[in-house]
Amino acid sequence: MVFGLSLHTYTSIHVILSLIGIASGMVVLAGLLAAKGRNTWTAIFLISTALTSVTGFGFPFTKVTPGIVVGVLSGIALALAATARYLRHLAGGWRTAYVISALVSLYFNVFVLVVQSFEKVPLLRAAAPTGKEAPFTITQLVVLAAFIVLTIQAVKRFRAAAPAAVRMAA
Repeated sequence: MVFGLSLHTYTSIHVILSLIGIASGMVVLAGLLAAKGRNTWTAIFLISTALTSVTGFGFPFTKVTPGIVVGVLSGIALALAATARYLRHLAGGWRTAYVISALVSLYFNVFVLVVQSFEKVPLLRAAAPTGKEAPFTITQLVVLAAFIVLTIQAVKRFRAAAPAAVRMAA
């Protein structure tokens, strides 16, 4: 039992929040690449991803796990993204900080999705039973490289779309 819920139910809620975070994050990423803010999608992404991180800490554990570390790092990135977006209103360097921190948060969610896929999907588990085999490593490196390229492009495009008054303040 976790917070009065069966472990299965709690896990299902956590997974649904994570998938909402990933899906909405992809919409936000597409918006950043198109130099559009997508305010509603951004709020959905930040809230669902924050809830994913928070619910991740509710699972029973006896030591610090890689999931806990990713949750903490994601929480830091989310706090920076929310600060840049909602408190600093994307002014000056906060525009770039928002893009980078939001996409780092999305990357962490996708990273965990890949880990969980290799643990839970039989075909992938057979290809990398311990998570140390080449298929797993190559997949994670491709995902990381894709996020680096997409983040660089998003920073350039979203920054270029900043209103002139915001660019001058930078």
